[in-house]
Amino acid sequence: MGRITKNRKLAQEKLEKDKVYSLEEAASLLKEITFTKFDASIDIDVRLGVDPRKANQMVRGVVSLPHGTGKEVRVLALVTPDKEAEAKEAGADYVGLDDMIDKIKGGWTDFDVVITMPPVMGKVGPLGRVLGPRGLMPNPKSGTVTMEVGKAVAEVKQGKIDFKVDKFGIVHTSIGKVSFTADKIVENAQEFMSTINKLKPTAAKGTYVKSIYLSSTMSPGIQVEPKSVTD
Repeated sequence: MGRITKNRKLAQEKLEKDKVYSLEEAASLLKEITFTKFDASIDIDVRLGVDPRKANQMVRGVVSLPHGTGKEVRVLALVTPDKEAEAKEAGADYVGLDDMIDKIKGGWTDFDVVITMPPVMGKVGPLGRVLGPRGLMPNPKSGTVTMEVGKAVAEVKQGKIDFKVDKFGIVHTSIGKVSFTADKIVENAQEFMSTINKLKPTAAKGTYVKSIYLSSTMSPGIQVEPKSVTD
């Protein structure tokens, strides 16, 4: 068993064993038990009562967090020349098409989100071998394949994220930074969970939201009472 660090011990002392906290309590406590010297990300992990192996129980969606994620998101817009100015004005970090596709084929992946257009998916499709495993492949369902390029870029820059349940039935994503006020953390979590609840598959039986945990980079997880998120 590894040695428990001083900060880890301090964090554990502030947590009551087996206690399930309200969302407001968890958001405040998370700020107290995070000791990183950098602005740590805040993650939410939601275990759902679904079987992701069944297509009719897949949970996938997008949400625009009211206070963003706090992360600087690097956006690549793979668009035709007539859309380049629109993408740049909306804040895209990299804009182009054939030249960018060649860079990606060469191994370049220094971006977080790819936005493209339906007419060029024939060119973008083959990049699936590179982008797919990294979760970077654009998808119409997440709003990253659209003719409204400027709108899509702006939304991503402002805090729009897409998420997908994993093979274990867990949805994991970042919803802010430790530097956020507790209220902002709460509001982002509520917006995220509101979206999750709207996506409940009709085929899912029993308890839908089984557990919710909040954590920051290198902090212990804090279990959150699901009802406190939606009340």
